[in-house]
Amino acid sequence: MATLRLGDTAPDFTQDSSVGPIHFHQWAGDSWVVLFSHPADFTPVCTTELGRTAALSGEFARRGVKPIALSVDPVDKHQQWIGDINETQNTTVDFPILADADRTVSELYDLIHPNASATATVRSVFFIDPNKKVRATLTYPASTGRNFDELLRVIDSLQLTDSHKVATPADWTDGDDVVILPSLQDPAEIAQRFPKGHKAVKPYLRLTPQPNK
Repeated sequence: MATLRLGDTAPDFTQDSSVGPIHFHQWAGDSWVVLFSHPADFTPVCTTELGRTAALSGEFARRGVKPIALSVDPVDKHQQWIGDINETQNTTVDFPILADADRTVSELYDLIHPNASATATVRSVFFIDPNKKVRATLTYPASTGRNFDELLRVIDSLQLTDSHKVATPADWTDGDDVVILPSLQDPAEIAQRFPKGHKAVKPYLRLTPQPNK
């Protein structure tokens, strides 16, 4: 399977999970989805990550995002691991963990990188929009846990830039100034879209307050 590229349709699949069989596109419905892979159950970094995902359930829900995890261990191991996660991270895992024991999803999403490990999945994240398109990806080695503030920041940026003709600059977080797209040149349209005004640092670099705030 070739590497998934931005704009590709996220492959559909049916796979067992900690909450029963998941028919992926049907399960996703009209929501955004964050699908993230884990090298194995009962691993320390993954335990902290799944606990953090559960702790942020309200933040994901507020953004209309469904998180779903993947590990190549079977359901019974997932259930045991969830008990450990809830105990050690003081939370309640309330999202599915795919039991990808036959590597179906790992192959579809190119999660086995043989030069890193012949068996364990890399630590990848796929941001998938309601049209089932892959909008962003992040891939870390097994040794590096994800920054969940960054995951939420990416979602905020994708959702904002889908609804307004802006882009988000370096280190942007929700509420910061944004950049007006260079393709937008009509002064009347700019004034209409950005009534708070804007600052032209350069003709191609125009900053404006975040329009949905």
